[in-house]
Amino acid sequence: MKHEQLMETVTYLKEKGLLEPEIGLVLGSGLGDLADEIVNPVIVSYSDIPHFPTSTVAGHKGQLVYGELSGKTVVAMQGRFHFYEGYSIQEVTLPIRVMKLLGVTSIGLTNAAGGVNVEFTPGDLMLITDHINFTSQNPLIGHNDDEMGPRFPDMSHTYDPEYQAIIQEVAKKKNVSIQTGVYMGFSGPTYETPAEVRMARILGADAVGMSTVPEAIVARHAGLRVFGISCITNLAAGMQSSLNHQEVVDVSTRVNETFKTLLKETLKAL
Repeated sequence: MKHEQLMETVTYLKEKGLLEPEIGLVLGSGLGDLADEIVNPVIVSYSDIPHFPTSTVAGHKGQLVYGELSGKTVVAMQGRFHFYEGYSIQEVTLPIRVMKLLGVTSIGLTNAAGGVNVEFTPGDLMLITDHINFTSQNPLIGHNDDEMGPRFPDMSHTYDPEYQAIIQEVAKKKNVSIQTGVYMGFSGPTYETPAEVRMARILGADAVGMSTVPEAIVARHAGLRVFGISCITNLAAGMQSSLNHQEVVDVSTRVNETFKTLLKETLKAL
């Protein structure tokens, strides 16, 4: 997107009242109702936002929600965009750039993921410590906007180490069991084959999914501090008999309250 169009989007949202949010949240499949707890909300449908894509996936409401949550001013995406929906990788990551220009300094990325680590079970939460980009895409390919970030951003600490320590401490205090691991991003929309899952495990992945990685790349390019949490909604291909999206929604809904508790207490602690 051209810079002028990006600023049109940001100006529209500011006129709607989305002023100086501190933290951006991307809420994945079955996890979006956390945004319903935002106090004094300003809700803007994606379809009303200039130059914004729209979400087409079940379990994604498709709106921005701005307001106060756990004492922080937040802007939350109820539903994200995916490369497999036919959007360009730049369109997929547009909301991250918009959040940066609105004023956020930190961003929390959540997703539903398939468990690759044999120690995981459906319903586990996994703190993302690192990722592997296996999408064959990078949202920074092309002209670099030096005002947004450097041509060659350092990805050594994509997921903020200090935030990871805070989340683990919060989980311990709230008696929330949380795994840690590496998230491997595929393009989708097919689930991975059993052979691909075996490959992912060999390469060091603990969970696989179809989102988050491009968003994290753009967030780091923009200088945002990032934390990521996956809900392990199923075991990956070859580890259970079959896979379907309804299971993803059902399991993420089942662990919803635990996930929300962890995220709300994390926001308080940041």
